[in-house]
Amino acid sequence: MARISFSYLCPASWYFTVPTVSPFPRQRVAFLGLFFVSCLLLLMLIMDFRHWGASLPRDRQYERYLARVGELEATDTEDPTLNYGLVVDCGSSGSRIFVYFWPRHNGNPHDLLDIKQMRDRNSQPVVKKIKPGISAMSDTPEHASDYLRPLLSFAAAHVPVKKHKETPLYILCTAGMRLLPERKQLAILADLVRDLPLEFDFLFSQSQAEVISGKQEGVYAWIGINFVLGRFDHEDESDAEAPQELATGRRRTVGILDMGGASLQIAYEVPTSTSVLPPKQEEEAKILLAEFNLGCDVQHTEHVYRVYVTTFLGFGGNFARQRYEDLVLNETLTKNRLLGQKTGLSPDNPFLDPCLPVGLTDVVERNSQVLHVRGKGDWASCGAMLSPLLARSNTSQASLNGIYQSPIDFNNSEFYGFSEFFYCTEDVLRIGGRYHGPTFAKAAQDYCGMAWPVLTQRFKNGLFSSHADEHRLKYQCFKSAWMYQVLHEGFHFPYDYPHLQTAQLVYDREVQWTLGAILYKTRFLPLRDLRQEGVRQAHGSWFRLSFVYNHYLFFACILVVLLAIILYLLRLRRIHHRQTRTSAPLDLLWIEEVVPMIGVQVGP
Repeated sequence: MARISFSYLCPASWYFTVPTVSPFPRQRVAFLGLFFVSCLLLLMLIMDFRHWGASLPRDRQYERYLARVGELEATDTEDPTLNYGLVVDCGSSGSRIFVYFWPRHNGNPHDLLDIKQMRDRNSQPVVKKIKPGISAMSDTPEHASDYLRPLLSFAAAHVPVKKHKETPLYILCTAGMRLLPERKQLAILADLVRDLPLEFDFLFSQSQAEVISGKQEGVYAWIGINFVLGRFDHEDESDAEAPQELATGRRRTVGILDMGGASLQIAYEVPTSTSVLPPKQEEEAKILLAEFNLGCDVQHTEHVYRVYVTTFLGFGGNFARQRYEDLVLNETLTKNRLLGQKTGLSPDNPFLDPCLPVGLTDVVERNSQVLHVRGKGDWASCGAMLSPLLARSNTSQASLNGIYQSPIDFNNSEFYGFSEFFYCTEDVLRIGGRYHGPTFAKAAQDYCGMAWPVLTQRFKNGLFSSHADEHRLKYQCFKSAWMYQVLHEGFHFPYDYPHLQTAQLVYDREVQWTLGAILYKTRFLPLRDLRQEGVRQAHGSWFRLSFVYNHYLFFACILVVLLAIILYLLRLRRIHHRQTRTSAPLDLLWIEEVVPMIGVQVGP
């Protein structure tokens, strides 16, 4: 065997010899293989630590701030990973189309899609409104698709063309269509389903055009506000700003109050366990409760919610005023006939309306009957006159119109008031936001007591909100009294209830029920993304095998490899000692005589 020896001018005990060929070639190959595997596992460990470091929890408050800022920026339509969706809100006074977008699902089956409203190049929300409402097509349903064409053309210009075929379109009609006969509703919807796909490539079918019930509208509004507030997020248990956690670990949701022009809605989550009710009330409660799952399939129950939701048609601000005027007209004319009076029959002898500002004159007309009124500005008397319009019953658990109301834990609840709740507190009173009953009552009473010329002058001087108009000034006294009666006498909210927030914008954006609608309609899409992700992982590289992300198994593998290396080295040592004792010629190959100078010898 050839060998190379190195000798130094040093003590005799300091020398060594390196053989050029190992006496154990198989063992050397095995050793190199184990060494290579251990180095590879070490590299994977380092990369895994990087993965840990990248996934460390960051400041959730800062992340939310960045997300809110990002929502106000222009949508990147060049991003191929973005998905889009359209919702048309066909209301009583007009129709609006909202364009939403969302990135691919993050892969966590417990999270919802991150849906946001699309913004154009000027960072303005992509939304368009037309008038009148689609119910105006009741006599000409064949023109319903022509009516919606401007809205869909507007959306088609903003959504990338290559995304049209996979962009779902939902046409959801509300109160205006609900008032039409069913045959007229079906005729309008049939025209939309037949004609719109001929002109637009959006993902649209018969089931995606419907007249939704007031219950559905309330549920969608409830979903929308809680999604924007992050109340469906179950992973922020360490967030200092997070609301009180429920016993299940979920975040406490908020209830909503929404008073429009025609209808009034209330929706809030109720516990799964209900108190024992009489059979009649129990049946009513079941009808008014909506239980639904926002998760991507039935197996994920973290997003199962049970919500009490009720819509009161005719209890909106404008319809309530019409009902009040009908009541005043009928009672006044009846008294005139019985007592021989002429109240309200001429401008010189008007009916003194406590729900109008002092000195304001108006005329109430119903068919051929006319009633002249003049504002009295008595807010307390106005509230007393509105009480019969609430149509309450003597049942303790009944609210407006005698409808059953699920109990509310006012000590552990939170509500948001929209539309008229916000307008009544902010447009002229300028106290929108956190609601305080006594403060609101005092401000509303002072407003009603002002003379009409004073109010108009204050309006001209710009002392009210930019959203206020003459109609608001005229009926603010009535609407503030109606809102107050509905909230405290109808829904039984305590007069000092501190957890009601009136709002129009949440995090600088308007929250519409359409957001909740598309969240609910697309709740199964994450399941599709998760399946696609599973297929990609199954065909991915071996480096992304699941055991890499199981840290305990990973460390166990490293430990086994190290133990194998140690045992292998010990075995080599035993073999070497055995050969040393039994083979003298082998010793001669490894022992080299020391010479006093550096030299190299090549054996025979």
